[in-house]
Amino acid sequence: MTNLGDLEVFTKVVATGRMSLAGKLLGFSPAVVSKRIKRLEDRLGARLLQRTTRQMTLTEAGRGFYERVINILAGIEEAEFYISGRASDLSGMLRLSAPTSFGRMHVAPHLKGFMDGHPNVVVELTLNDGFSNLIVEGYDLAIRVGELSDSSLIARRLAPVRRILCASPDYIAANGAPMTIADLQSHHCLPSQNGDPWKLVGPSGGFVVRPEGALITNSSEVVREAAIAGIGIALRSTWDVGEELRTGRLVRVLPEVEGSHNITVSAVYPSRHFLPSKVRVFIDYLVNVYGPSPYWDREHVRRSSSNGFPPAPLVS
Repeated sequence: MTNLGDLEVFTKVVATGRMSLAGKLLGFSPAVVSKRIKRLEDRLGARLLQRTTRQMTLTEAGRGFYERVINILAGIEEAEFYISGRASDLSGMLRLSAPTSFGRMHVAPHLKGFMDGHPNVVVELTLNDGFSNLIVEGYDLAIRVGELSDSSLIARRLAPVRRILCASPDYIAANGAPMTIADLQSHHCLPSQNGDPWKLVGPSGGFVVRPEGALITNSSEVVREAAIAGIGIALRSTWDVGEELRTGRLVRVLPEVEGSHNITVSAVYPSRHFLPSKVRVFIDYLVNVYGPSPYWDREHVRRSSSNGFPPAPLVS
């Protein structure tokens, strides 16, 4: 039977991406870690890790083995909690990643509530706008905003996302408000940071607009600030500009039009069969914080008076 300690060493190497760091966390030297990985590979008769001078990646066999091993180790941990009567006493490291803006605005402010309730859990939050490889980079889960396409991950919806067209009152005063989609061609539109076209939905159905403007950036926050500064019209999520809409720093344009309804805030994680308690509890916590109607959509916002619409709630 395979030594369970070797399995723990293997999963820690995959999670950290480095034998030296895995050894440090486990109290072993890099040589001992390497020896135990080789022993595991020899017993299995398969190469689990592809090692080069610059990086270490999972082989196809290693990836499948890892997905099954983490379920085994998590199950053992859960069984130990059950026997010791500590099933609700979460502990250990919870590693998660989130998009920069959403993480700063709607994950970080809520960490205290979770950590106060589970003082033995250490939370490591990494903010980045790329899609992290959860297995290779060792994350327990990731918060993602968008349409999910990676079928190798399990996703749980945390909240709906509404995206609206908006601009500053100064921009509207100087350039007027578009009254139809066709009018956007004569306005300064701010392309998204990834260059994707705007997928919009209106009374007549769905359509695509390819915005063109004088500003190009790889930062979503720059697009947001440019809209507030009056540079042009932007397609923004209400979780991102809710406060500006409430205070009037931004107003909606073409209020009958919104972004695609297929966008969501989701928690994604790699395990198909077993979800560690700390991950499940944290996801449940965020679901409760956001609610079916997220707090950023619950208050009334101003609509541009130049469109002829009175103030209206974001939630229909």
